[in-house]
This record gives sequence, C-alpha cells and structure tokens, in this order.
Amino acid sequence: MNEIIFVAGDWPVRAIDALIGFGALVLILLVAITVVIARSGRRGAELAMAHAIRADELEERLSQVLHAQSEASGRVDAMSQALAGRQADMARAVNERLDSVTHRVGQSMENTTRNTMESLRALHERLGIIDNAHKNLTDLTTQVTTLRDVLANKQSRGAFGQARMEAIVQDGLPKGAYEFQFTLSTGKRPDCVVFLPDQRPLCIDAKFPLEAMTALHDARSDEEKRIATQRLRSDVMKHVSDIAEKYLVTGETQEMALMFVPSESVYAEIHDGFDDIIQKAYRARVVLVSPSLLMLAIQVMQQIMKDARMRDAADQIRTEVIKLGDDLGRLRDRVTKLQKHFADANEDVRQILISADKIEKRAGRIEELDFSKTDAPEGPHLVATGAPELFPRKLQAGE
Repeated sequence: MNEIIFVAGDWPVRAIDALIGFGALVLILLVAITVVIARSGRRGAELAMAHAIRADELEERLSQVLHAQSEASGRVDAMSQALAGRQADMARAVNERLDSVTHRVGQSMENTTRNTMESLRALHERLGIIDNAHKNLTDLTTQVTTLRDVLANKQSRGAFGQARMEAIVQDGLPKGAYEFQFTLSTGKRPDCVVFLPDQRPLCIDAKFPLEAMTALHDARSDEEKRIATQRLRSDVMKHVSDIAEKYLVTGETQEMALMFVPSESVYAEIHDGFDDIIQKAYRARVVLVSPSLLMLAIQVMQQIMKDARMRDAADQIRTEVIKLGDDLGRLRDRVTKLQKHFADANEDVRQILISADKIEKRAGRIEELDFSKTDAPEGPHLVATGAPELFPRKLQAGE
C-alpha cells in the first residue's frame, strides 16, 4: 500500500495517497451532483408553477377567443343577412337600371339608325355631286388637252390669240370704231385697228411666244435656262420689230402700236423677268398688253371717242340749249295767261255766289213778309293780282 506509484515533480505519489485522492474526488463529485439535483428540483418547481400560470392564462385567453368567436359568428350572421338584403336591393336596382339602359339603348339605336340613314342619303347625294364634278373635271381635262393641242401649233395659237383680242374689242367698242384685218396703204394687214377721233388707226397685233416660255419653264440646268432666256428675248424682240416695221406708218397710223399677249401668266413672266425687253419695245413705240390691260386700253379709247363726239356736238348742244330757253319763255307766258284766265273765272264764280246769296236772302224776306231792308247795289269788284282763289270764303250777310 505504501508502494510509490509515480513521482510528481519531487513529490512521490503512493497507492494510498492515490486512493485518498480518488475518494476525495468522488466525494466532491457527489456533492456537486447533489447540489445540481437540488437546483434542478427548484427550477422544476418554478417551471411547473410557470406552466400552471401560463395554462391559466391560456385557458383565460381561450375563453376570450371562444367568446370573441361567438360574437364574430353573430356578426357574420348579421352581416350575411345585411349582405343578402343589400344583394337583393342591388339586384333589383341593377334590373331597373338594365331596363332603363335597354330602353335608352333601343332609342339611341333607333336614332342612330335614322341618323345613319339620313347620313347615307346625304352621302349618296354628295356622291352624285362628286360624280357630276368628276364628269365635269373629265370634260375640262379633255378641253385642256384639246387646248394644249391647239396651243402646240403656231397657226392655231395665233388664231386663239386673235379670237381673244376680237372678243375684247367687240365687247368694249361700238361697231364702226374698229375693223379687223384692215389693209394699210403699205398693203400690211394688222389683226385689228381702232379708229381714234383723228381718224388715224391704232394697230393691235396678237403675238403668243409660248414655245420659248415653255422651254424656259422646262429648263433644268443653268445652260438650258440661259439658252431658253436668250430664245425668249429673241422671239419677243422679233415680234416687236415686225410690228414696228409693218404697222407704224408715219402720217397714216398712230405713233404707237399694241402687241397683245393673250396669256396673263406669259405677260407677267415677261414683264417681271425681262424689263429690258419692255423698255426696248417702248422705245420702239410698241406697248405689250395682256388681256386685262387691253380691256383697260379699250375703255380709255371709248372714253376718248365719247369726249371727241361731245366736243364735235358742242355747237349743236349750245343751239339746243338756246331753243330750250326760248321754249321756257313761251311756257312762262302761257302759264301767265292761264293764271289770268283762272283769276277771271274765279271772279265770275264769286259774283255768281254773291247773286245766289242775295236771292236766298230775298226769298227769306219774302217768306217773312219783311220788305224794310234793301240790298246794296252791286258794284265793280277789284280782283287782287295774286294767286287766284278757286274756292272763295263763305259770304256774310250784306256783302
């Protein structure tokens, strides 16, 4: 038992010492276990107490939940009944609303159908108008095509310009004041001449430089535009030169002639883009006119002719005015004589009325057998020189 088992440092450990140490260790473990068990029992009691308290609380909460559940069930039943009533009211309202909407929809559909029928009828009428317009447009297109074909030919183009000029002249001037294709002493025949008061004709010639203008419009490059511009200048100046050479005869015609361009657009293009041509033509005593300017010129000529006729008739007008004054004097004398006749007739009527009044008074005295009063003798009566009285005033007794 006293045998040394091992040495711990400088301390020898024997078997008995090991047993004593092991027993002490066991005792310590037992004490620890006892303490732990005691603490566990106390904690178990506390846990049991806590579980009991929690169970009471749970039971109380469960009762509250059951009570709340019963109240909720009652509320759910009440809500179900209320919802059922509201659902019935809603169904009835929805049915009424549906009936109203159905009625309105029926009326709306009827009105829409009627309006649609009216719109279709109006559309049908407009389609008829559109068809007529399309037909007219087709006819106009045909006429434009025909006019384009006409203007493509120089002779036809010249005839077109002359026809427009003749229509303007005939509408603005009286017959005898103009003549178409009049022959001058040189044998030249302008399209139209207008005889002004000095009896020298004003020559009008129609020219239509359409080909050069069309080429200018169709030009795309600068070179093409330059060539077309040069051609237009050349054509217009050639027309101006021809008119100046042929239709300006010194002492026979007017000192100026008119070149009629039968297209407003062509004239506007020349006037706006080629002012130098207009100036050269003016210096050559040739004036370019469009249809509207020709109408204005014709109106001016008509006024000039009217003024000339009035100057020529001035002596006749003076003679007629003098005769009119003599007639007025004779009319005054005759009216004066008629006035004197009216005055004499008025005096005669007045004397007759005086006599009738006296006869009436005398008849009254005879009826009353009263002969004491005598009538005044009738004497001469002077008539005023004023206006005659056709209805004299009522006579008084004793007049």
